[in-house]
Amino acid sequence: MSPTEQHDLFHDPLQSLERLLSHFDHQGVVIGGIAVSLLGQARFTEDLDAMVLLSVEEIPHFLKIAQQEGIEPRIPQAEEFARRNRVLLLRHVASQTGIDISLGILPFEQEMVARSEAHKIDEALSIRLPTPEDLIIMKAIAHRPKDLLDIQGIIRRHPQLDQKRIQNWVTQFAELLERPELWDDIASWL
Repeated sequence: MSPTEQHDLFHDPLQSLERLLSHFDHQGVVIGGIAVSLLGQARFTEDLDAMVLLSVEEIPHFLKIAQQEGIEPRIPQAEEFARRNRVLLLRHVASQTGIDISLGILPFEQEMVARSEAHKIDEALSIRLPTPEDLIIMKAIAHRPKDLLDIQGIIRRHPQLDQKRIQNWVTQFAELLERPELWDDIASWL
């Protein structure tokens, strides 16, 4: 799927998601495949992913506003699931597009939102994305094969990255999670 086809497919759900985030003072960013396609190299994605700074106490209010924007839970007991797993599994009703909302709380996530930048998609749509460095950090932590490919694409597109920031956060997560490969696997690419 070309970036243009992907843009057309996700335009309405992204617009609804952006309106939803605006109700929460834009304390969130679009992540996942859409962010990678815009900051790195285009790749296929089936859903939308976002991270929002949101406490579990705010989940009911968030779900109420989401419903007003045409976004509803895609599983029963979505609120309880989100309280346990810190992720809301939603769906844009009109397009049936899945939307996963991670509930952020960590200092890194707070920094990521503060450093995020608005990216104009077209005349009608602008979305907040993490910086390329912060997207690399998130991808390094997830560390699936597709995440490692995404990191390489972002590096190719942004040769002047803040390598110290990436190393600082990735090594902190590597130590905390006792997974040195989080940094070791990407260090030579930077």
